[in-house]
Amino acid sequence: MARKSKFRRESAAAKPSDRLRRDDDAPSSNSGRDGPNPDKKTAQEAKHMDKSKLRIEKSADKLTVARGKLASQKPPKKSGVVKTVTRAAGYEVWAKAHGKIHQVERDNVGVEAAHHAEIVGEKAVRSTSRFIKHRVRTRPARQVRKWESKNLKANADLRFRQLAQEHPELKQNAVNRYFQKKRLRKQYQKKAQEAAKKAAKKTGEAAVSASEKAVRAVANFVKKHPAAALVVILCLLLVVTLQSCVGGALSIGNGLGGAVGASTYPSEDAEMLAAEAVYAGMEAELQYELDNYSALHPGYDAYHYDLDEIEHDPYVLISILSAWHDGPWTVADVQGTMTMLFERQYTLTETVVVKVRYRTETDTWTETDPATRETTTHSDTYEVAYNYYICTVTLDNFNLSHLPVYIMDEDRLARYALYMATLGNRPDLFAGYPGASTPKDYTDYDIPPEYLNDATFAAIITEAEKYLGFPYVWGGSNPRTSFDCSGFVSWVINHSGWDVGRLGAQGLYNICTPVSAASAKPGDLIFFVGTYDTPGVSHVGIYVGDGMMIHCGDPISYTSVTTSYWQQHFYAYGRLP
Repeated sequence: MARKSKFRRESAAAKPSDRLRRDDDAPSSNSGRDGPNPDKKTAQEAKHMDKSKLRIEKSADKLTVARGKLASQKPPKKSGVVKTVTRAAGYEVWAKAHGKIHQVERDNVGVEAAHHAEIVGEKAVRSTSRFIKHRVRTRPARQVRKWESKNLKANADLRFRQLAQEHPELKQNAVNRYFQKKRLRKQYQKKAQEAAKKAAKKTGEAAVSASEKAVRAVANFVKKHPAAALVVILCLLLVVTLQSCVGGALSIGNGLGGAVGASTYPSEDAEMLAAEAVYAGMEAELQYELDNYSALHPGYDAYHYDLDEIEHDPYVLISILSAWHDGPWTVADVQGTMTMLFERQYTLTETVVVKVRYRTETDTWTETDPATRETTTHSDTYEVAYNYYICTVTLDNFNLSHLPVYIMDEDRLARYALYMATLGNRPDLFAGYPGASTPKDYTDYDIPPEYLNDATFAAIITEAEKYLGFPYVWGGSNPRTSFDCSGFVSWVINHSGWDVGRLGAQGLYNICTPVSAASAKPGDLIFFVGTYDTPGVSHVGIYVGDGMMIHCGDPISYTSVTTSYWQQHFYAYGRLP
């Protein structure tokens, strides 16, 4: 007998989250030493909050003073002619004196030792003097950096405490607290840099205003002197030309800015870190269920487990959320989306099998002979059937990066691919997190020119190299959504003279004619098995000769097929029809 069910949906057993909710809703029966005092804890939090505010005020005051001293510092004076000449003359005298000593020290070891000690001493005096002058000169700047750092840390600490009040789960893990505060410091540092840029922009606007006044003055001069009209016209033409150039540069800058903006995560760091913490908390709850399954679901004779790893890539999660919501979001906005993703990623199944087993039982009794009064003991052994219940628990982790193609339309999938290609322009956001993606660059390769004499192969490579560096996106099949391995190969050959449609790796193998490694030539396809858990061919690339292929790894890149990994999974070469 077997029954299958979604544990989270159908099980009547209490979950840890249910008990937590009931405990939160029910009035506490403990007091005093039986549990923490909420009033005392609140008072401590308020005290820490006040200290954080005082640190912000103190560091801000110190920073203002330090910036004032730095602004009032006079720039170093350039050496004048007299000082330069005097320094050069002094150096010449020093060089000649030491040159004479060098001539003598060749014949006198004592003179050589004394001269060496003198040179070392002079060098030490010069180095110490330069060091002291440098330290005195740079002290105002160092003070500014010091108090900027303290102010950033204080602001990050206050923001973290405020955020922790809204999301208590952030305080449960020391690693999360460390990285959260680190991200918040970077966030405030970024804001400070933006403020500095705005100030520089205002200064530039003031300079532009001064330039406009100068132009008006020139125009008035021209009115008073008509004879110089031709010169003025030429100057105006020059100005118009320069303005056109500046306008073109601004258009290019705006275009680049738009591209960067489109590939940058739209939400605040604190919200993205909080969303990652919430999703990780859901995974931790699932792990708790598995670690304590027999205790939470008693009643079975044996428990068997077939469990995938519980893991996800934080950048995949944030890229999905950013593409799905198309704009800035908060952790409250995406709570429902994360629940949907979690339920699609993880499937927990309980299967119960009942087997009939037998145990041996023995009955013992005694009889007394009425005549002799002798007692005799008898026993009887027999087999008894009983039901033995085996509970098999299965956890399937449908890789989070595989979900976008199933839940997104092409526009959202294109945004997701763009975010993953750039990691949202925030490669530092989840640095050090388990399973987090890292910036990747593709490997280029120079194909021997004689191979390109084959027009068919040249067409394939021309198309394939357009997409070097594109990220791997499960199910992707065009440049907008990026590609997976078979989507990339299908697109390339469909735009190089074939029309095979969108095929998987096994489908591409099925349309090819197998060829031996010795007969393989540039333009053939190369197939692999066992690169992930799937039956049949699991990966495909385009062979370019000399043991190299171009394929959709992560990202699309050239790679050698002679490495131990690819040799271990190699299956066959195939020639396209």
